[in-house]
Amino acid sequence: MSVRTLADTSVGDTIEARTVTVGRDTLVAYANASGDQNPIHQDEAFATSVGLPDVIAHGMWTMGAAGSVVEEWAGDGGRVVEFGTRFTKPVVVPQDGGAIEVSGVVKSVDEDARRATVEVSVTSSGDKVLGRCLAVVQLD
Repeated sequence: MSVRTLADTSVGDTIEARTVTVGRDTLVAYANASGDQNPIHQDEAFATSVGLPDVIAHGMWTMGAAGSVVEEWAGDGGRVVEFGTRFTKPVVVPQDGGAIEVSGVVKSVDEDARRATVEVSVTSSGDKVLGRCLAVVQLD
C-alpha cells in the first residue's frame, strides 16, 4: 500500500465507493472490546421493544468502519489526523447482516500543511447514517 502524496491529490479526487459489511457477531465483538453492552446492539427483542426496527450497530463502530476506508485511501492509518462526524441514523443489522457504503471526495488541499480534507459519505440501505463527516489526511 502506498502512502498518498501531495503530488497525486487534487480537489475533486474521489475515494471509490466501498461496502463494509457488519454481522451480529461483529456487534458482539465490538461490544466486548468497547465495553458498550447496550442491548440495542445485541438483543433483537429489546431493540424492537424500544422502537427500533432491529438491532443496530454501535455509532462508533460505524465511524471506525468509515475511517478504515479513508485509512486505506491514505495508505496509512497514522495519516488520518482528524476525523469528525454527526450520527444521523442508525445502521440496522438484521439477522442476516447489514452493510454501510462509504465513499469520499477531496474538498480542499492545503499545500503548505500538506493536508487534504475529505468529505466522507456513509449510507446504509440508502439512508445517510453519518452527517458532516470530514477527514483530514496528512500527505507525503
